Amino acid sequence: MCECKDVKAVIFDMDGVLQDSETISDITWEMAAKEFGFESKPEALQACRGCNRSDIEAKLKDFYGKDFDSHSYLNRTGELFHQIEAEKGIPLMHYAKEILEYLKPKYKLALASSTRGESVRRQMKAGGLIDFFESLTTGDMVEHSKPEPEIYLKAAESIGIKPENCVAVEDSPNGVKSAYAAGMRVIMVPDKIQPDENLKKLCWKICPSLEAVKDLL
Repeated sequence: MCECKDVKAVIFDMDGVLQDSETISDITWEMAAKEFGFESKPEALQACRGCNRSDIEAKLKDFYGKDFDSHSYLNRTGELFHQIEAEKGIPLMHYAKEILEYLKPKYKLALASSTRGESVRRQMKAGGLIDFFESLTTGDMVEHSKPEPEIYLKAAESIGIKPENCVAVEDSPNGVKSAYAAGMRVIMVPDKIQPDENLKKLCWKICPSLEAVKDLL
């Protein structure tokens, strides 16, 4: 039963919400770090979740030093990711397609992913999810992605709905902060990072899985 009758749109993150791509990313970051001869810092990985390419490059230099070749490192993680994607595909998160099937007749659906548009379109097509969405707003369409609000503001604008009439579905702290700053209600479905007390204050609801989202909307 819907608890918010003024909701007109639901905007989804992709990585860690609809696709289990974060698990693959974690593996490729470790693989690339070994090839580059350094030990990957878990805190660096966590800080970069939900960010777009340019912001990740800057964050990596904060963690590993200004001379760290973050551009080459990310290129290698991308190559490794594509290898795994081509060989095994990217698994969908539990109830991903079912929740979209449930919501599609009731709301406008949009995607706000910090991943590059080319990858988003390829992965959404492969997963059979792309046709559920009226628009795709991606990391290469904004100067600074999550936790800045720009990507969610653009996503709302792309479907002609005010941010206050949108609910965002996110898994990462950066994503939650982005949607909240854009003026949206945020449902967090945690994947790799559990919310702390400060993050909980930014969430409208926290759900253990996408299946539980159905009870809210």
